[in-house]
Amino acid sequence: MLNNKLLSEDPVCYRNYLRMSSFENLLQRVENNIAKIDTFMRDSISARSRLEVTLRFLATGETYRSLMYDTRIHESTISRFVPEVCQAIYNILKNTYFKMPTSENDWEKVAEQFYLKWDFPNCLEALDRRHIKFRPPHSSGSYFFNYKGNHSIVLLGLCGGVFRESFLSQAIANNSVNFPPAKALPGRSLKVPYVVVQMMLFHSPREY
Repeated sequence: MLNNKLLSEDPVCYRNYLRMSSFENLLQRVENNIAKIDTFMRDSISARSRLEVTLRFLATGETYRSLMYDTRIHESTISRFVPEVCQAIYNILKNTYFKMPTSENDWEKVAEQFYLKWDFPNCLEALDRRHIKFRPPHSSGSYFFNYKGNHSIVLLGLCGGVFRESFLSQAIANNSVNFPPAKALPGRSLKVPYVVVQMMLFHSPREY
């Protein structure tokens, strides 16, 4: 694997490549769940390689075909093990890192951290967004041309019909997630609801 050479020659670039500084810790925790047994016909792809490819996929959004050229693992194989590794990561880490607040007090603690770190009151979560590449019609011009040089649209999870029909939307509507009631902003008296914000990257106009 090309990553083995990168790890031995430049550990800093290796961490940057995977966008993760605690790779060895994560590998140790999920290795038994993602490792495969070698067969008489061929050696299996190591747990390290499976995790490396999966993290690279999650960090960059590259296609399986693009990862194939980078890793020398066929795209059909990558498409099979990436969901398995993602599920293993979730199963191992969910109770520690993916635990959802269950009470008003828990949510208020989250909002307090947003305010302390980002000076943003009444915020419960930050939603990231994903650029979805597509091949535009000839008449589209450069309207969807993003800063990376690709045509794309931005996909958000908390909007549209998909979100409206989701369990999360229903949970928020009937407040089974126990969001805290509206609260006045610092220095104000009018109570306003808690919010979920969208994370955005800002670019100069020439980049669009």
